[in-house]
Amino acid sequence: MNVTTDIVAKLWSLCNVLRDDGITYLQYVTELTYLLFLKMMQETGKEDILPEEYRWDDLVTKEGIEQLTFYRALLLKLGSEVANERIQAIFANAQTALKKPKNLATIVTSLDSLDWYSAKEEGLGDLYEGLLEKNASEKKSGAGQYFTPRPLIDCMVSLIKPQAGELIQDPAAGTGGFLTIADKYIKKQTDNLFDLSVDEQNFQRDKAFYGIELVQDAHRLLLMNMMLHGIEGDVELGDSLSADGQRLPKANVILTNPPFGTKKGGGKPTRDDFTYQTSNKQLAFLEHIYRGLLPEGRAAVVLPDNVLFEDGQGRNIRADLMDKCNLHTILRLPTGIFYAPGVKTNVLFFQRGKTEKGNTKEVWFYDLRTNMPSFGKRTPLTRKHFAEFESCYGDDPNGKSPRTDLGEEGRFRCFSREDITKRGENLDISWLRDESLQNADDLPEPDEIAAEIMLRLQTAMEDMEALTELLDSPAVEEEAG
Repeated sequence: MNVTTDIVAKLWSLCNVLRDDGITYLQYVTELTYLLFLKMMQETGKEDILPEEYRWDDLVTKEGIEQLTFYRALLLKLGSEVANERIQAIFANAQTALKKPKNLATIVTSLDSLDWYSAKEEGLGDLYEGLLEKNASEKKSGAGQYFTPRPLIDCMVSLIKPQAGELIQDPAAGTGGFLTIADKYIKKQTDNLFDLSVDEQNFQRDKAFYGIELVQDAHRLLLMNMMLHGIEGDVELGDSLSADGQRLPKANVILTNPPFGTKKGGGKPTRDDFTYQTSNKQLAFLEHIYRGLLPEGRAAVVLPDNVLFEDGQGRNIRADLMDKCNLHTILRLPTGIFYAPGVKTNVLFFQRGKTEKGNTKEVWFYDLRTNMPSFGKRTPLTRKHFAEFESCYGDDPNGKSPRTDLGEEGRFRCFSREDITKRGENLDISWLRDESLQNADDLPEPDEIAAEIMLRLQTAMEDMEALTELLDSPAVEEEAG
């Protein structure tokens, strides 16, 4: 076990000690974020950006109720009275969920006694990422929606090949997995940025990575994660499907996994620059992404099955995507890889064209779902599971490497643009016989089946709401009159 894994295990075991304080997993990770921030400022020699008397040693030296009272005051101070905007955002509206002084003392003492020298050697960002993954893997935490499995992100980033000097966006940034792993990829290609000029290094740190996250708790974890990876790009708290998203600069690369489920409250995304208005949040994100790419920019996006087959505006958005971009590859992902159960997903890889029409000539599909195990805690997903797909995809990030159609018995097949038009722009294409349906042992877990039914019902409800709105609109009434 390496030092990082060991520290993550120790910190996570504390969570169970604190259950008697009524603390949830997500509250615990948020609490750890506040305390880790203070400790890491001390360990990295950056405490001068914090107000005097509101630093780690000031907290450690207090005891009992005095320590808890001081901690509450410290959170308030850092969330409102510091000059550094990033610190203010991490501590915005921060409140402790800890009610018992002994529990705060337990966490503070544990953090103070860890092997920080070795942790710094291995990378503090890795340590924090380990905590985020641990949190996401706990079903009860509800944090899975903000976390994309690391092997999948590694696969997507290595195929898209982000380069130094490019603008890299995540419009649904979650806790920052795509941005931090893209940063690691670029650092590996550039000898930790030392191959770059000083101006280029500054661009990578300050401008290259940017995005938006909707949920404040996820946003503070995202800021912390980026800070520990040495990234200071602009990641706002906001909604990409509102005017916030319109303000995002166009990107060379977009890597993202938009949240599953419907727009909260049933409201439509409020983007008046969209050609196709829809209440389906994932379709709206897809429209944001292909419109947000610079000419010849490229994207890899995780999207649920309904985006591939939904009719109406779904069909229009897919047709528009295939006009404006070369949608060259779709990877059908196996079930159970996300911590939200039962969601069936795909990765769409595409490149924005120089023109607005006719950019997709054919689409390659790789089926990593049919006759694959249902992944989860018993069968964890690893990078090896993507090896054959990565080989088929080839070295060119825009899908231009030589490829071979493996036929009806294989997992990799090509369909022409004409084939897809004949299918009504439906991209939900499968051809392998699903042998798992013959074997009761391989059937999904009941909660996965229930989640899939719920997703289909939600899609049907959204279609009904959109139809009702259309029928109630003044234009329809005038025509009827």
